[in-house]
Amino acid sequence: MELAAGHGIRLPDALVGAWPPRLASVRDERGWFRFQRLYDAARACVRAEEDMRRLVREASVDDAAEGSRWLELQVDPTSYAPFVEGITPALEIVLDEAAAVSAAGGAPVAIIVAASRIRHPLDARTLARLAARYAGDGPGTVVGFGLSNDERRGETREFAPAFAIARKAGLALMPHTGELLGPNAVEETLDAMQPDRLGHGVRSIEDPRVVERIAADGVALEVCPASNVALGVYAEPADVPVRALVEAGVSVALGADDPLLFGSRLVAQYALARDVLGFDDAGLAELARGSVRAARMPAALRTSTLNAIDDWLAAAPV
Repeated sequence: MELAAGHGIRLPDALVGAWPPRLASVRDERGWFRFQRLYDAARACVRAEEDMRRLVREASVDDAAEGSRWLELQVDPTSYAPFVEGITPALEIVLDEAAAVSAAGGAPVAIIVAASRIRHPLDARTLARLAARYAGDGPGTVVGFGLSNDERRGETREFAPAFAIARKAGLALMPHTGELLGPNAVEETLDAMQPDRLGHGVRSIEDPRVVERIAADGVALEVCPASNVALGVYAEPADVPVRALVEAGVSVALGADDPLLFGSRLVAQYALARDVLGFDDAGLAELARGSVRAARMPAALRTSTLNAIDDWLAAAPV
């Protein structure tokens, strides 16, 4: 709202009234359109370098305040390129602020560059080559390459060349799939991209064979129960199949997805896992370990974070 006021932008009532906004089910394309319209309206408020820096900075500071040890932010620099003279400056601004806030004591921030399914696959290759130029394994670097937006749009296999570019650069591959579409879409993504992680992937649970393949391949699922419910993928938090996926041997990394539109940050996902899905302290610790193992954080930080999880579990009341 502050950014909108600064740029003279009128926001939709859904973004300025009761928060979080009430979202329609995205199981039909009309519902997705309404969600995407709100997302685009919020993103349109980011119109200057300082706006971009503020978002990165505040995300890092907020996550550090909640106890996060590492933050991977997904960015499509195409959205901000018109305001900073191109996709390269847009990405460099984000990376520069990520490095600065990490050094200043915020949660260390690394970046995932994401292409969009609603644009041409050649655009994805351009972004993959850009991401490869800034590939690294620490704060202020690009650690992954993703694919976002409505998974019912575009042909997954046509984006495979972009992911091949990212793979050659050593980036983790993190496409979204298996939220709006079912296990067939998940399997198509596995075949085409050989991903390290899948954004969501929860509907793979509808086919035990696909779940078994995910577990065998060591692919982690980034799951946000609050997002799945807010978008109507599942009716109730108890329906989100986190426990079933874990019991099938799948590595699950809880995430907050989009706190602005879902009104739920990372700690809330762990609270939901405990209070609604029935995970005990040992189960929560293992979810946290799964997140750490799936992350592209420096080795020393991974070790210290895993040790901190063990210490928390050992100190937890019986």
